[in-house]
Amino acid sequence: MRRDALTVVLISPRNPLNIGAAARALSNFGFDDLRVVNPYEKAFHEAVSAVGGAAVLRAARSFDSVAEAVADCHTVVGTTAIGNRHLEHPLHGLEAAGGLIRGAPGKTALLFGSEKFGLSREDIAHCHWLTRIPTGDQTPSMNLGQAVAVTLYELIRDPGQPLPAPDRRKPVSGSDAEQLTVMLLDVLEASGYTNRIVATSTGRKVRQFVRRMALTARDAPLLLGILRQILWKIRQGG
Repeated sequence: MRRDALTVVLISPRNPLNIGAAARALSNFGFDDLRVVNPYEKAFHEAVSAVGGAAVLRAARSFDSVAEAVADCHTVVGTTAIGNRHLEHPLHGLEAAGGLIRGAPGKTALLFGSEKFGLSREDIAHCHWLTRIPTGDQTPSMNLGQAVAVTLYELIRDPGQPLPAPDRRKPVSGSDAEQLTVMLLDVLEASGYTNRIVATSTGRKVRQFVRRMALTARDAPLLLGILRQILWKIRQGG
């Protein structure tokens, strides 16, 4: 798998040892693009000296939101221990996920949630699908650094099976998908479909809906143009 085809995104990591272990895992398996969303600053700075992962950490970028962190990514995959949560996304086992990611066009982002809470529903709304490591029922969640290492190993190992034929269509980027989401929410608000009481829930559902559509880069300008015209018409009073 190409080094530049994958980025690992850590969301609100708290422990410098876990951040350092994740960075070392990237280095171990030949990847170097680490991004961090809203880290605990002290933990992030303490992790910079991690043995074996220092180069990855020095190049790591920090973002204020998941949307910014995955703006240049075409596929976003969330990791989950599932727990008691109801999933609204497709879920693939780790072995199947490895094949899907290796065959995905463009850049893929792998999202890992905080050590304490995992990915929030808002984080997952940015994902196209989810994967999980098959752990035991007694202790389903893994240490953050270990989870990154196991997942990356699955991506670089040879499964002994041919990859699925690559999709030659260029998927929509994360930034364009988010622009479509915002525009669609503007149209829904202008039309009276949404209100302040349900705005957060609707926003999350619309964000998930846009990702499920599997739009291509050629689709985005057309759909944005349609939504802009609809919004203009609504604001002009029909």
